[in-house]
Amino acid sequence: MATAADHHHRHRSHRNIPLPFPCSSSPLLFLSLLSLASLILAFSLFKTSTEAPPLSPHHQTNFDFKKASDALCDYSDGKWIFDPTAGSDRYDQTCKEIFKGWNCIGSNKSNALDIVKWRWKPRHCDLPRFDPLRFLQRYRDTNIGFIGDSLNRNMFVSLFCTLKRVSGEVRKWRPSGADRGYTFLQHNLTIAYHRTNLLARYGRWSVSSTGGVLESLGYKEGYRVDVDIPEGTWAEALSFHDVLIFNTGHWWWAPSKFNPVKSPMLFFEKGLPVMPPIPPAVGLDMVLKHMTSFVERRMKPTAILFFRTQSPRHFEGGDWDQGGSCQRIHPLSPQEVGKLFSVDNNGTNVETRLVNQHLYKALDSSVFNVLDITRMSEFRADAHPSTAGGKKHDDCMHWCLPGVTDTWNDLFVAHLDNIQGRN
Repeated sequence: MATAADHHHRHRSHRNIPLPFPCSSSPLLFLSLLSLASLILAFSLFKTSTEAPPLSPHHQTNFDFKKASDALCDYSDGKWIFDPTAGSDRYDQTCKEIFKGWNCIGSNKSNALDIVKWRWKPRHCDLPRFDPLRFLQRYRDTNIGFIGDSLNRNMFVSLFCTLKRVSGEVRKWRPSGADRGYTFLQHNLTIAYHRTNLLARYGRWSVSSTGGVLESLGYKEGYRVDVDIPEGTWAEALSFHDVLIFNTGHWWWAPSKFNPVKSPMLFFEKGLPVMPPIPPAVGLDMVLKHMTSFVERRMKPTAILFFRTQSPRHFEGGDWDQGGSCQRIHPLSPQEVGKLFSVDNNGTNVETRLVNQHLYKALDSSVFNVLDITRMSEFRADAHPSTAGGKKHDDCMHWCLPGVTDTWNDLFVAHLDNIQGRN
């Protein structure tokens, strides 16, 4: 678009400038120079048209704070690239915090050494591999809590083993309610894992001799879930931790634990049964509503909150108690991912995307940053313990260590650094 200055320049008075040679003496020379100038101009225009200018920041992917995306990139959108050098020196199977069932190298899983040779490559950028020494220095005097089920423990162990490789001065210490915890003494940085399956308090319920509304409906036993009361394992953690990573999901779709007939989930609010009785999906919405509100009321004013999305399972041929297995040795293709996790197909692993629908709905107006690990993890059917997990069935839910949860922590640290930088 022409500017006012350009317009003025084109229409101002032209002065007659004498040529450096008499026009009448050398018309051939004049034509030759004119042709040469035309060729130079044409080449210049061609070169300019074939070289795309660098993108300005306004053309990059927009920053979505709620999804905890980097300012210039959506880390969750990408693919796995085979890279023999990826993850080889992060830590190894000798880290004693690794649960035996997750130590796939120690258990001689056939592809255990290859699992870490796949590197996650976001579509529009690179996901930086976090530097453990820099992390310890930057987050000196910081307390970090993982609150959730055993998949959050998977992530906690990955972070611990990575940090321990560069800092041996570690003391085992658990803050109130924690299942396990460690302090890196030189930097006074504490990380801890608080186990909770549903976030809310729950326990066995059985028929009362005095009767009640549930008994009148024919219920004889089940699990009482108080949607507005946090489980004691983490209720006090909010006053201690500066950074918190929450998760829940797997136990909400666990008929082997909460059998809808023999041992249903019975939801209570303000001490009274929710009437009429509600299904687990509605109960999850109520728990998420109450728990996010509780966290926002009790958290430290400067705390940074993350909620991790659902970790996918990869059972094929049936669920864990139906002979399902995960024998793949390479990541899935996008087409295979679509087939295995489609909500429309309502397959064995459909819980992954169903849970996420509830999470995004509940967290939309909260102060939580959503740590989206689902998409990258859906590809990794090759990275579970499988038969090497030491169970009577294939473990297609937890992850081998070292493994995929190392990349989760790369993602977590990249987002944490970005948020700290913004603050």
